[in-house]
Amino acid sequence: MNIKKLFLVGAAIFAAGFALQAQVSDVKIWQGVKMPGKVAEGSGNKSSGQYAKPNEGFQAVREPFFRFYKANTQSNKPAPAVVICPGGGYGHLAFGKEGTEIAEFLAEGGTSCFVLGYRIPGNNRDGALQDAQRALRLIRRDAKKYNIDPNRLGIMGFSAGAHLSARTSTNYETSAYEPVDAADKLSARPDFTVLIYPAYLADKKTLALAPEIKVDKNTPKAFVAQTQKDSHYEASSVGYTLALRSAGVPVDFHYFSDGDHGYGLREKTKPVSAWGELLKAWLKANKLAD
Repeated sequence: MNIKKLFLVGAAIFAAGFALQAQVSDVKIWQGVKMPGKVAEGSGNKSSGQYAKPNEGFQAVREPFFRFYKANTQSNKPAPAVVICPGGGYGHLAFGKEGTEIAEFLAEGGTSCFVLGYRIPGNNRDGALQDAQRALRLIRRDAKKYNIDPNRLGIMGFSAGAHLSARTSTNYETSAYEPVDAADKLSARPDFTVLIYPAYLADKKTLALAPEIKVDKNTPKAFVAQTQKDSHYEASSVGYTLALRSAGVPVDFHYFSDGDHGYGLREKTKPVSAWGELLKAWLKANKLAD
């Protein structure tokens, strides 16, 4: 075999091995047990192509799941990890723009990621909270399988997904459902919280937190990013940040003048596009990226 053919064969083997390593699959979080709460009518999950690429969103999630992205690190030590909750007004999920694209970005920086497909539609906020708590518990149960550190497991969300993340971060002492197996004995408290243009957290005039958001001194530390132009939702970021400060909880709040709602990592021309690299720096500084 000449050198050229040998190179081509080697490249093909490497590519096949890399594809196998990078392959992801969905883990149903209520597999084999009775799912609590409300479920949207119909069966199965329904994809939507409304986010610029085919099959990048969901119009219905009736079988909640998460998708794992392994941290890109040379270390064999358990990696920090984060559960990512895409937004969509609790009516659909921007699963690509605010989920898988974010997971690939953060995994490259040394943080393993689990993109959560929580229950939609129907504004099923309690069902979504059940899904988020269950996901955190299952991931902690299977920490060795994913080679992640169960004591460095956070939650991250965008818009409605950020509301879900904040609710999960402030209601961890109360389980949203009755235990269904041994995994539910584990903690559903995230070790850190990341909120990007969160929605529904605070009153626009008073900045008082919504009743379901209960910040105290044990609330996880947080990273928050918001733009002033996103006036419909900016009170959520400001109100949550002030509540954390009042409770003595560390928070990094990044407040940009310009930028609309729902940009994910796709905004490239405005200063708010820096939020992703700022988050990576925060994760590194807090030992939440390897």
